[in-house]
Amino acid sequence: MLYYFILSILIAGLTFAARNKKTVALVGCGFFVVQFALAAALIRGGWSNDTQLRFFTFDPLGILFYLLLTLVGLFVFVHSKAYLKENSLKEYRLYFALLMLLQTAITGVYFANNIAVTWIFLEATTLCAAGIIYHRREEHALEATWKYVFVCSTGIAMAYLGILLLCSVAEGGSLEYTALATRLATGNPLFLKIAFLLVLSGYSCKMEIFPLYTIGIDANFAAPSPASALISTGLVNAGFLAIFRIYQLMAQTAIFPWVKSVLLIVGVLSLAIGALFLRRTNNYKRFLSYSTVENMGIVAIGLGIGGAAVWAALFHVVCHTLIKSSLFLQLAVARQVYESYRINRLGDYMAVNKVGALGMLLGTVVVLAFPPSPLFLSEVMIFKSIFTSGRWWLAVVMLILLCIVIYSIAARIIKLCYQPNQERLHPSSVDRALSWSAWLLLALAMVLGMWQPEILSQTLSQIATF
Repeated sequence: MLYYFILSILIAGLTFAARNKKTVALVGCGFFVVQFALAAALIRGGWSNDTQLRFFTFDPLGILFYLLLTLVGLFVFVHSKAYLKENSLKEYRLYFALLMLLQTAITGVYFANNIAVTWIFLEATTLCAAGIIYHRREEHALEATWKYVFVCSTGIAMAYLGILLLCSVAEGGSLEYTALATRLATGNPLFLKIAFLLVLSGYSCKMEIFPLYTIGIDANFAAPSPASALISTGLVNAGFLAIFRIYQLMAQTAIFPWVKSVLLIVGVLSLAIGALFLRRTNNYKRFLSYSTVENMGIVAIGLGIGGAAVWAALFHVVCHTLIKSSLFLQLAVARQVYESYRINRLGDYMAVNKVGALGMLLGTVVVLAFPPSPLFLSEVMIFKSIFTSGRWWLAVVMLILLCIVIYSIAARIIKLCYQPNQERLHPSSVDRALSWSAWLLLALAMVLGMWQPEILSQTLSQIATF
């Protein structure tokens, strides 16, 4: 782990010394050599549950998310090269350096076995992501950047207060999750409830759920589309993991039923917000971001139900990573055509880039959880658990909100592909190879919808059992 951090940060630093864009690309190749070297070692299984540098443990959940991050990060890097080809060398170097540092910080969150170290690396992701959000140096980018820094810092501060309260309940000692679980089992219920609310509210800015979901929407709107693919998946997964580790701690306490009720409320509110704002937004990047809020709301509901729904929630997060990154990368290609994201001005994409349009249409089918979408499996499992628990009201509310989501997303993507276009087209800038590459992530998600490898099922079962 020490070598990983040293090499990743050093390579990111070397990006600033690159004299041309080709050198930046070569440095980036070196960065992904390091990423895939660690991934290969983890796949071999020799480091499973191994602790290094005292504060990092290669547990199944961290390994699974890291493999997804490495895969998505590679696609983001390739698409970013094409997306930023007209930018100056200074902007080009800064963007890729921050992208590498962001991926490194997210990795730190995934493998941190200490509640304080998780908090530190999540704060680091705020600084790295802020530089990427300000990439365009425009007024709206500056506004989004300051909002992101302020709201995320406020959220992280709230989480810090929750961590301090947990430490006081634990009465000192190690801050490792395994050690805390034992000491919190007999903690003061009132203090544990307050601590959980603070941590959940604080980390919601990273997972993009209620109440601090708005900052993720603004971040994705201002950042370049390939970077949004990483923010909406890898960074959102980091927020989910941080909350899930606290969820596992609370599972050992007497307040766990209350914790699940809170997650149900947060999940329903997030789903409602995503469903309602999908109808109101007039920007395709915000549109996909609200879809993330909606999907993370479903994940929170799965955690709130518990039992088999926890497995479904984890599977939902894994597959959402592949699907949403594919859609954001397809949207980046669409911007080469229209140089805009405004929904009411774009259309006729099928005539300009059939490969990309089909990718958007099929991606819509998959993200809406129609077979062969893997999200169909996860949502069916969650609904089954809801019916088993007797919460019929929750099933009715979810069905109504999901109908709104289906109508909103389907109508907007069909407009993009078929409605008469009102903007001047730039078909010469279309790079269909990029559209084909984004298809690969979507195809992988659909494979998981039809066949779940035994190792994946066992890993998710191991994570969901506590």
